Amino acid sequence: MKHERKGLNRALFWLYEGTGKWPFLFRWAMLAFDFVTIGYFLWAPFDQRDRTHIAVDYVIGSVILADLLARFYIARHRWNFVVRPINIADLVVVITMFAPLLISNFAFLRVLRAVRAIRAFTFIKRVKVITPFFQRHERIIDKVTNLAVFVFIMAAVVYSTQVGINDGIRTYIDALYFTVTSLTTTGYGDVLMVGPGGRLLSIIVMVLGLTLFLQLIRTIIEPRDKVEQECEECGLRLHERDAVHCKHCGEVIHIPTSGFE
Repeated sequence: MKHERKGLNRALFWLYEGTGKWPFLFRWAMLAFDFVTIGYFLWAPFDQRDRTHIAVDYVIGSVILADLLARFYIARHRWNFVVRPINIADLVVVITMFAPLLISNFAFLRVLRAVRAIRAFTFIKRVKVITPFFQRHERIIDKVTNLAVFVFIMAAVVYSTQVGINDGIRTYIDALYFTVTSLTTTGYGDVLMVGPGGRLLSIIVMVLGLTLFLQLIRTIIEPRDKVEQECEECGLRLHERDAVHCKHCGEVIHIPTSGFE
């Protein structure tokens, strides 16, 4: 029997996955919140913290926790939800935000907080439900998302491992600059990593970053004919653009279309 949503579950599902004015405003409000918190994570954790920063941590942590619980509550396949890396990252962020006095000074947590960037960029992929443009170019958006998140995270890793021991890395912008020049193989040579660990990190940035970049180029050159739309019955994500039923379970699926494809 098909699962029927009722009460609060139905209302939350409408906000997160439905159509209309309020879901539209809600999703973009959450996207704006994510970008604001990304900026905060990239700035505040690197400076000396006071009571104001701690209070902001609690507010941001509360919003992220409420969002995480709401998405878990409406998830059809909750175990899949729990084991997704993006949701695990959210949970780690919540823990670090609620315990700033105990753990905020550890450098590796600065990296974990930067993982919040995944939520913001991944949200952009979901906007394809609202506009046909995102639906038509969802695979390109997916690759751009992966590349952007990789740059954010690796820059945070470079900063947390090199600041204080590398004269070329004084701010997060320095770390971001090094990450981008390494990824593009420009390599101006004005910023170099220190020690064996730094050189290994440089290799990781170049190899993985170049791989993601090549995937993006391949996606642009060789677009695929399938669209991502999760089947509520079995969870299958990829379907033909003109599909009416899920190939796996036969359930009716509703793929948004502009009518011109």
